[in-house]
Amino acid sequence: MAIATKKLLQDLLEITRENLNSAEQLKKESITALNWKPASESWSALECIEHLNRYGDFYIPEITAKIQTSTHKPSEIFKSNWLGRYFSKSVSYNENVKKMKTFTSMNPLHSELDFQTIDKFIDQQHQILALLDQSKDVNLDKTKTAISISRFIKLRLGDTFRVVIYHNQRHMKQAERAINMSIGKKLHV
Repeated sequence: MAIATKKLLQDLLEITRENLNSAEQLKKESITALNWKPASESWSALECIEHLNRYGDFYIPEITAKIQTSTHKPSEIFKSNWLGRYFSKSVSYNENVKKMKTFTSMNPLHSELDFQTIDKFIDQQHQILALLDQSKDVNLDKTKTAISISRFIKLRLGDTFRVVIYHNQRHMKQAERAINMSIGKKLHV
């Protein structure tokens, strides 16, 4: 996959803004609705967001450090490799999304959560927007980041952004579904 760097960054900015707007909308819901889940082993809307916060706690500092220390000049084209395509596709949202296992440390099931969970996610989205802007000054192919499952596996910065932002989109849609399912339960008051 090859794409103009400006186009990639613009697409990722738009998805991040959508995720941010969705989070702002969730703040209008009751805490009961935000914690409601369709089954005991399903995630509530807040658990979906907490899951994303845990990944953000890893990726935001990792991306920040790599951008700050990169000496590679930007290029006009970003070229994803097979590993980046694999990871970004595996976490991308689609209508027929399949459940995936998550690492225990990233699983927020049965956590006690409140509006601070959404506030943290919103703050992280603002940080991601700033990082996308800063990344215009580095090469998205040659600048590499570790990934959360192994510090030994490196992804191209462009792919890391894709993985993080697509993953955020996937679970924001899941959070929205949980809220929509709670409508029938009259938990929005």
